[in-house]
Amino acid sequence: MTTFQFSCLIVYGLVSLFALIKGLDQAFKKNNSFGQPNFLFWLGIFVWADALILGLFWCLVSLVCFLLQDWLLFLLIISVFWTVRSLGEIIYWLNQQFSPIIRNPPKNLLGFSWLKNDSIWFIYQLFWQCIMVVSIVSLIFLINLHHSSYLCQ
Repeated sequence: MTTFQFSCLIVYGLVSLFALIKGLDQAFKKNNSFGQPNFLFWLGIFVWADALILGLFWCLVSLVCFLLQDWLLFLLIISVFWTVRSLGEIIYWLNQQFSPIIRNPPKNLLGFSWLKNDSIWFIYQLFWQCIMVVSIVSLIFLINLHHSSYLCQ
């Protein structure tokens, strides 16, 4: 692994640890489980309650990949995670579109100022479908690369 890759793993792990600690504080002390930590979206953390699980998950993933010195494994886990997370988001927004219970009013969502109606829900579905496609393609590519790297050893 390169110095850059080691550094990325350390930063990823430390930010994840921070997210876990902050998530514990927000969820249990401040009773703000559904508050939005907008700066942690790249870890898949959309509300503070997510940080309780994903903060720990990414800390452990970073630690294991650091100890194994396996950068490709780290990238593979990221691809698998985003494949699964995007599928969940697709289902979530599909359900929101057809549910009589509106948990996410269109006016509160990013992009509503352009669309001005509940079509924002299927825009979110399509966005997550695109993320899923990119995740699956990167997963296939990385599996092939990871497999090839073991054959060359």
